[in-house]
This record gives sequence, structure tokens and C-alpha cells, in this order.
Amino acid sequence: MENRKLGKATDKRMALLRSQVTDLLWHGRIETTVDRAKEVQKIAEKLLTKAVNSYKDTVKNVETRQRKKKDKKGNVTVEEYKVELINDGPKKLAARRAIMSVIYERKETKGFSETKSAYRVRAGKINHPLVEKIFNEYAPKYDERATEKGTKGGYTRVLKNGFRRGDAAEMAIIELV
Repeated sequence: MENRKLGKATDKRMALLRSQVTDLLWHGRIETTVDRAKEVQKIAEKLLTKAVNSYKDTVKNVETRQRKKKDKKGNVTVEEYKVELINDGPKKLAARRAIMSVIYERKETKGFSETKSAYRVRAGKINHPLVEKIFNEYAPKYDERATEKGTKGGYTRVLKNGFRRGDAAEMAIIELV
């Protein structure tokens, strides 16, 4: 089946779809035309399938590190401690990079009554909040749903919403199930 052209040049069409997929994954629901919603649905389903199939692939590493301490007399002691690091496995890393190549980068937004310091604590260590949201929230949720129902896919739903005033384009709401 061919892609819908949506009346735009390829580069503009792909930018539009990437933007709408990013908004869908960030907000969980967007309103657009039916044809755009069906194209966004294709892309979003593929990205979520990649995340669901690879989110469990992690590698644990235990490293021994040394720390030097000086006491009041100037004596130096070496203290060893262990650090447990959890990294992405090769399958998850490849999926993460593939997803990052499609979606646009989003920043965490500061809450209305949230202080700057509280915002920095909450969002300071997260480099790619949308990718983290996909792997930490959506992937486990949809994997559990797949084991319950015994089916994979069907992560999004398109609901027709009537016609837009002005140009009478058929509108739809696309949302994550």
C-alpha cells in the first residue's frame, strides 16, 4: 500500500508526520485529519512495537572503584566500593537509536507552581524525556496488555470526529489505548 501524499512535498510531509508522532507520544492524544491520523498511526505503532520488543534488554555491570581519603593528620587511606551500573543491551540500544531518529526532542516542562530547584531535581538527570517515557511507561504497559490479551499491536485508536468548519476536512482523534 502506498503512503498518502497529504498534498505536501516529501520533506515537509515527513516533518509533519514526525511532529505529530512526537506530539502523540508526548501527550497521548491529538486531533488531526483522518488521513494524517492513519499515517501517524502507522509510524507510532512501529515505534511502540520496537520499544515493547526490546525494553527488557539490559546489562548489569558491577565495578570496583577506589576513593582516597585524608584524615586530620594528613594520612591517606584508600577505600574500595562497588558500583552497580545498569546499561542498555545491544537490542535496546538499537531500538532506542531508531526511535530517536524518528521523533523530535522534547524537554520536560516546568509546572506552573513548581520552583526552579524542584524542576531541576525532577528533570535534571533525564537527557531524553520522551524516549524514557516510551521505554519506562508505554513499553511495560503494552507488553503486559499483550500477555493478557494474547495479541500484539493495536497501541493506538483513531476516532472519527466529524468535519472541520471552514474547509470541511474530516477530522479524527488519535490516541494511545
